[in-house]
Amino acid sequence: MNNPSLIIIVPLVIAALVVGGVFLSFAGTWLKARLNGAPVSPLNLLGMRLGGVPYGLVVDARIRAVKSGIEVSTDKIAAHFLAGGNVVPTVQALIAAKKAGIELNWDRACAIDLATKGSNKSVEEAVRTSVDPKVIDCPNPESGRTTIDGVAKDGIQVKVKARVTVRTHLDRFVGGAKEETIIARVGEGIVSTIGAAESYKHVLEAPDSISKTVLARGLDVGSAFEILSIDIADVDVGENVGAKLQEAQAEANKSIAQAQAEIRRAAAVAVEQEMKARVQEMQAKVVEAQAQVPLAMAEAFRSGRLGVMDYYKMQNVQADTSMRESIAQPEGKK
Repeated sequence: MNNPSLIIIVPLVIAALVVGGVFLSFAGTWLKARLNGAPVSPLNLLGMRLGGVPYGLVVDARIRAVKSGIEVSTDKIAAHFLAGGNVVPTVQALIAAKKAGIELNWDRACAIDLATKGSNKSVEEAVRTSVDPKVIDCPNPESGRTTIDGVAKDGIQVKVKARVTVRTHLDRFVGGAKEETIIARVGEGIVSTIGAAESYKHVLEAPDSISKTVLARGLDVGSAFEILSIDIADVDVGENVGAKLQEAQAEANKSIAQAQAEIRRAAAVAVEQEMKARVQEMQAKVVEAQAQVPLAMAEAFRSGRLGVMDYYKMQNVQADTSMRESIAQPEGKK
């Protein structure tokens, strides 16, 4: 017959062995944390394991933070991991900011880390740039352009290369405009400054005037960076855009004038043809009228309104008129 006490004791022993095995699996991590001054309770380790959080990574991150004098709980680190953040780089950024004397708390570091997720940036780089300013080429060589081109008032093109020194503004990093916006703003400022110059010579004589004018516009407003300086790396003279535009305008004016002349010529030809048609019409009427003369004379003979002597007189008048015309006409011309 089975002993009732064994039925109770055996499951308890098995359960105790299972619990003990689980806690023994945490023993190394728990001991490591305690010896490094960043103790973690076994229940926290169990909760992280059940939640799918790599407790070893969380404990290592906490140890790094505590050793650097930064107190961060395992719950916050685990929560950042579950949110998709990079735990170790975030802790490293906090440590770097503390050593550089930059005010940065855990929540802000987590926000920056999540904001840079999916890009080629990181929270470590943001803090590093805040400590050690970086230089941005303007224009970006990856865009395929090598210079920023502007045209002075005298029509001469000026090609400029600039270098923008920026420092990360951690308070504005989340939601602030990034490098592409800085490059676009600086490029726009350079083009407008060149366009305001009376002559390209003024730009060549004082290229620093471009950087001073552009820097005074406060182009870093609303961006994740603070612009420290804008340096003109290279200035070169390009094409005479004004002359090309004038040449194109002259060619366009020439084409317009030729078109208008062709319109006038076509109109003149049309008028000439119309006048020729009218002349032909009038000649036809004259011939028609001349054809009526013999008929009228015959009718006059039949009706008695014209006699033979009248006809002869008319013939004499016509002959006399022809003789006078031949005498009055110069010799050799008919």
